[in-house]
Amino acid sequence: MKEIIQAEVMVVGAGLVGLSAALAMQQAGYAVVLVDSQQQVDEKTSDWDQRIYAISPKNATWLASLGVWQLLDKNRIGEMQAMEIWGDVSDQALSLFADDANVDAMGFIVEERALKRALMQRVEACDVRTFFGEACESVCVSVNKTCLTLANQQAIEGDLLLAADGANSWMRQQLNISVRQKPYHQTAIVANFETEKPHNNIARQWFMQDANGHSGVLAWLPLPDNKISIVWSASTQLAQNLLKTSASEFSARVQQAGGSQLGELTLIGEPAGFPLVLKTADEIIKESVVFIGDAAHRIHPMAGQGVNLGFRGVVDLLTALVSKHSYVAINDQNLLKHYARLRKADLLKMLMLTNGLYHLFESENKFIKKIRNWGLNATNQSATKKLLVRNAIEL
Repeated sequence: MKEIIQAEVMVVGAGLVGLSAALAMQQAGYAVVLVDSQQQVDEKTSDWDQRIYAISPKNATWLASLGVWQLLDKNRIGEMQAMEIWGDVSDQALSLFADDANVDAMGFIVEERALKRALMQRVEACDVRTFFGEACESVCVSVNKTCLTLANQQAIEGDLLLAADGANSWMRQQLNISVRQKPYHQTAIVANFETEKPHNNIARQWFMQDANGHSGVLAWLPLPDNKISIVWSASTQLAQNLLKTSASEFSARVQQAGGSQLGELTLIGEPAGFPLVLKTADEIIKESVVFIGDAAHRIHPMAGQGVNLGFRGVVDLLTALVSKHSYVAINDQNLLKHYARLRKADLLKMLMLTNGLYHLFESENKFIKKIRNWGLNATNQSATKKLLVRNAIEL
């Protein structure tokens, strides 16, 4: 039998949140083992990635503290200095500016592939022990320790296990943790475009309803030069129809939906789509296991906060561990329960925003239509704008 590997922290899942958790815990002085069933392949390509993330300034600063942000190619990072938001029957946009909060940017647009590459570089540089390409076979959990056995029969014991293995978490299934989920009956289309006119580092977002009365959200996010990345959360039927069109027709439809704000759009690469489902785990801690990232919650992408929410979970956990008394174990149940309460409150705020806006703009009630668009216009005239910007950059 193979020797059992001892660790203080085990991380299962090497996505963005899992990689950042392993790196942050290692740099905090914990002995970390990172496990993922997939081999980590660095794609060598200059193509623009379809999957992008809007990283908040606060999380960009945190990634810089881990030595990650500095490794990104600055020529491929988009900067949001302002945001314009349209309702479905309003000609006037709600305009938010970074200057309203005396900051340089409201957020940064980063390719998933580039961010993952930078995180992997730091994980390797910090000598995090990794097992890639080895699936998890079984897990035994107690309040004091977790033992994980891989498919190659290698056993790993740790005081704390961080489950970052995605929305269909294997670890969650093994521990019989139920999930509340609700399909949005929407598909998110992601694609990149060259634009005829400069975007001036402005993110643009439209709340809309299609011909069948189904709500949708179209976001244009600024990339460097005259390029944008779009996320169009549309009814599944509309999304399927859009994805079947030619490149020129698809570009024309996206251009039209955005009121030709940036002139003619030219598609870069191929668009892709994925279904949207709200998922929240009933428990995010169980004995010595903590669920983070999509394994704990998967929300609507309209606020662009999925990965930011995951990063904040790692930051909150690390803060709790660093601030604890030295005699308190890292898997202390009171400590973990306190952490879970913090995360529940943060998630609730985000769900009120994303799920609330979804239902608000899904309604066909004329009175609600009037109120929601009046609200956007009224906010444009008030000091609430500064509060919205401040909240956005503090995420």
